Amino acid sequence: MLSIEGEEIVRIKRSDAGKISPTAPRFAHSVVLICTLAVASWAQSQTGNAQGDADTRARQTLQQMTLDEKIGLIAGVGVGMPLGSAKQISYVGRGVGFAVGVPRLGIPTLAENDAGLGVANQGGVMRPNDFGTALPSGPNMASTWDPELIEQAGVMMGSEQRAKGMNVQLAGADNLIREPRGGRTFEYMSEDPLLGGTLTGHIIRGVQSNNIISTLKHYALNDQETGRGGLSVNMDEEAMRESDLLSFEIAIEIGNPGSVMCPYNRINGIYACENSFLLNDVLRRDWHYKGWVMSDWGAVHSVSLREGLDQESGQRSPANAYFGPKLRDALKAGTLTEDDINRSVLRILRTMYSLGLVDHLITAPQKIDFDADGKIAQDIAERGIVLLKNDKNMLPIAKSAHRILLIGGHSDVGVLGGAGSSQVNPAGGPALALPIPGQPIYHKRMYMPSSPLKSLRELLPHATITYDDGTDPARAAAAAHDADVVLVFVEQFSQEGRDMPSLSLPDDQDMLVDAVASANPHTAVILEINGPVTMPWLDKVGAVLASWYSGQRGGLAIARILTGAVDPSGRLPITFPKSVDQLPNPSLPGSEFVNDTPHKLLSEVPNAKQFDVTYPEGADAGYRWYDRNKTTPLFAFGYGLSYTKFVYRGLSVKGGSNLTVTFRISNVGGVAGADVAQVYVPVNGVRHLVGWNRVDLKPGETRTVTVVADPRLLAKFDVKGQHWQIAAGTYPIEVSAAFNEPRLTSKTRLNARTIEP
Repeated sequence: MLSIEGEEIVRIKRSDAGKISPTAPRFAHSVVLICTLAVASWAQSQTGNAQGDADTRARQTLQQMTLDEKIGLIAGVGVGMPLGSAKQISYVGRGVGFAVGVPRLGIPTLAENDAGLGVANQGGVMRPNDFGTALPSGPNMASTWDPELIEQAGVMMGSEQRAKGMNVQLAGADNLIREPRGGRTFEYMSEDPLLGGTLTGHIIRGVQSNNIISTLKHYALNDQETGRGGLSVNMDEEAMRESDLLSFEIAIEIGNPGSVMCPYNRINGIYACENSFLLNDVLRRDWHYKGWVMSDWGAVHSVSLREGLDQESGQRSPANAYFGPKLRDALKAGTLTEDDINRSVLRILRTMYSLGLVDHLITAPQKIDFDADGKIAQDIAERGIVLLKNDKNMLPIAKSAHRILLIGGHSDVGVLGGAGSSQVNPAGGPALALPIPGQPIYHKRMYMPSSPLKSLRELLPHATITYDDGTDPARAAAAAHDADVVLVFVEQFSQEGRDMPSLSLPDDQDMLVDAVASANPHTAVILEINGPVTMPWLDKVGAVLASWYSGQRGGLAIARILTGAVDPSGRLPITFPKSVDQLPNPSLPGSEFVNDTPHKLLSEVPNAKQFDVTYPEGADAGYRWYDRNKTTPLFAFGYGLSYTKFVYRGLSVKGGSNLTVTFRISNVGGVAGADVAQVYVPVNGVRHLVGWNRVDLKPGETRTVTVVADPRLLAKFDVKGQHWQIAAGTYPIEVSAAFNEPRLTSKTRLNARTIEP
């Protein structure tokens, strides 16, 4: 994608953000990694080359379509609705929705299914006895800071989606984590636009290498579940452009998603699926996006074709749908024309041709290699687990430890996962699936079939390892008293439709940890969490691991970190506050409208109440808020410990029109490990992550790395001029181990520069 115009060259660099090419393989299956990424890269090049042909083919097909066929393609229906009487030209798997194709013209049905953590099958109910590879949660994936590995995850789950007969994957969730209590935090990546947008873009690129479509979502500002159908996020354009919208822009540049999904919420009083500013002005005019916009299921409130929506997805009742009888009424009334429909149909057809859905039809279900795919999930989990505390090198577990006690978290059978539209029925079936009181059967609290207890026993055959379920803190503390090492697994279960009531661990687990650590200071806590939690017991424990929701082989990944088989190399993609008082919104917006209904989906409770949400941090989401206010969080964005030690030297900075930072990283410890070197530049006094490199190093190894800054992270968005503007001046440069831990510093002069959006 070379061009003499600077924007395309900058775009190539953005697509490589955070990557480094090591001279030695990083994974046991590195050949698979190289091959899959080569396929993804080839598919992307073919997409670009075929775009002109796709335009022509789409126009020719459109000219032959009837009005009914056009409406069938933009009126996506939900699960349980009939496909229609026309014979399908491709195999159609059962997902959460579809849009009927045009078999006589060679156009397959769009078969859609969730989501971004694997091929979803909520509670195992939609497709009984059908399984997929459960990836770790979004924060775990983002903690790897590894675009290549995350793209490989996209390749894997896209291949499983295709194998099941579905050609649209509702994957690529790129909402910034502004609200750490959000019920869908486990689906999202980061609070930072560069990190989140880069990794989301690579997931999308991997998915689409399988000649299927990936959907970037939820565009935009869909940051909490409480009142999601009625709330309005109110934010000025400058702040949106420099934060949430920038993350989506980066994801689109890297991934080129076939579709973008608009969510339930309103933005500045206007529903996202009829928000012309977001859909027409920003997405299409400024970012030159050529795919189509689909709605979230039930998120449509009008026949909003002219406002930028192309497809109403997941209709429950076609008779009451907006892209159905109401659309036909608008045609009769003259408030819409067939040209409005043609514009949307053309976008869908062009995307189907350009991504190969028409030329690479799915003819039958395919066999899935769950063992190979499980190794990918394990790699991600291992590289995404974050070591937060390790006093006196308590971890890895010493070989002299003979009595090890595991407590809580159902760690005898598996590891926790989140619930909702992204829930995967894991390969091999769940280790445990618990009903959620008061909710439908497809809402289940599910545990992935990877037991930390079993894995530790296999890795430490010399030790006696026992288990206590943790339901009685006094009993657990008594059992812990004589153990050499105690491992307490604590849980924060989360699901779509419900936000966390606080940042505290539920079910008196803080009391459990306190009691156990008081009985034995050689206690490590493993956090199986949706997002950040508070830790009132932190000073009493010896070690803390954030494993997040660790996926298909999470128990084995945790065990390998605990025993030192793998160096912990995850770095936080989210800030952990000391308390809710440090959050921009200490009280969850809309919580005043919610009754004390612990089992009801809170997203549904206050929808009759249309309330406003404001974010006092504006563009300074996450760590930037802490930096702006000079407050110290519990654990900083970018933070993470290792079993080895890294030293940074030899900083060289080149300024002018572009910022390039070069330095050396050395592993001066005794074991192989990986470090994530982060580059920050204060802009108007607030640090911005402008680039990073993740580097794998053997003991004694040194490598020179280079980070090229994304120029938009150095700029302010000029609303009046509708462009990015870098001010000329001298800028401090920091190479850091976390946003507030600079290791090398320098300064450089940057030229004034204007960048088109």
